[in-house]
Amino acid sequence: MFDRLEQMEAKYEELGRQLSDPTLVNDQKKFQATAKQHRDLEPVVERFREHKKVQEGIAEAKAMLSESDPEIKAMAAEELASLEPRLAPIEEALKVLLLPKDPNDDKNIIIELRAGTGGDEAALFVSEMFRMYLRFAEQHKWKVQVLSESESGIGGGLKEVTAIFEGDKVYSQMKYESGVHRVQRVPATETQGRVHTSAITVAVLPEAEEVDIKIEAKDLRIDTFCSSGPGGQSVNTTYSAIRITHLPTQTVVSCQDEKSQIKNREKAMRVLRSRLYEVEAERIHQIQAKDRKAQVGSGDRSEKIRTYNFPQNRLTDHRIGLTNHQLAMVMEGLLQPTVDALIAHDVAEKMKADEPTAA
Repeated sequence: MFDRLEQMEAKYEELGRQLSDPTLVNDQKKFQATAKQHRDLEPVVERFREHKKVQEGIAEAKAMLSESDPEIKAMAAEELASLEPRLAPIEEALKVLLLPKDPNDDKNIIIELRAGTGGDEAALFVSEMFRMYLRFAEQHKWKVQVLSESESGIGGGLKEVTAIFEGDKVYSQMKYESGVHRVQRVPATETQGRVHTSAITVAVLPEAEEVDIKIEAKDLRIDTFCSSGPGGQSVNTTYSAIRITHLPTQTVVSCQDEKSQIKNREKAMRVLRSRLYEVEAERIHQIQAKDRKAQVGSGDRSEKIRTYNFPQNRLTDHRIGLTNHQLAMVMEGLLQPTVDALIAHDVAEKMKADEPTAA
């Protein structure tokens, strides 16, 4: 492990020298790529340097123990007592930092919420869950663009909604949300006070760039139609809405959020690229089935991942056995403790899988 860390530190220093070269700024693409590499290595190098500093301090304190002066020996013993307990946590942190990174963690996401079993109650829950994610996005200062939504017509419910979340490391925080979310509560229309169970599905797709997935123009059928829903007269009377069909896979994407046909087409293409990217990623995951099982965020939409029990104010994440009795606060956007627990579990599982080959 430490040989690898030495190499990473040398690389970090070399990248730093490159960034200080004024000629590099002339090539913005290369400059940004170099800056990103340097930035990605920084947390590992900083922690490695801290480890070396603590080791040096321990070596100096041990050398001082051989001194004849009792005061110096006492000082050395005190220094050792404070430094030695710091080594193990730093080494654990380094092991975590050296784990293989998910290449999608820095990406924006396309998120899709759809009502499942439960009719109007499921549609209401889609609306509430989307509101929760919007509040969570607000906390992280992410930008949100709604691409399409379909209202249920009752009490502000949504049959489905698709949006783009843009910002810092969005996928790393949101990837664990993919799956079936089950809600248990007494609907407003229930006269007997019985608890009903409904479900919605959430799909979180890392947004694919054009370099990630190539789409041929000949493989697309593009249809235009009049938008429906809110947006004013011009939205409903012009052919601004776009439906794109990817013929080889029969993947269909539509967008009618904007008044401009060009903007709707751009947004629809972003969704299409991400869906096709997900299909390819799923194929690779199937090949690497062993690695996939070691991770929490498999993204399987058929998997029941969480239950929201409103009468008991309880959230249960079934993947890691997490129970939270502050459901009302979670629905207001306090999702971070749950996300942090999922990330910690994922890291622990990866470390277990990595143990046989660890240095």
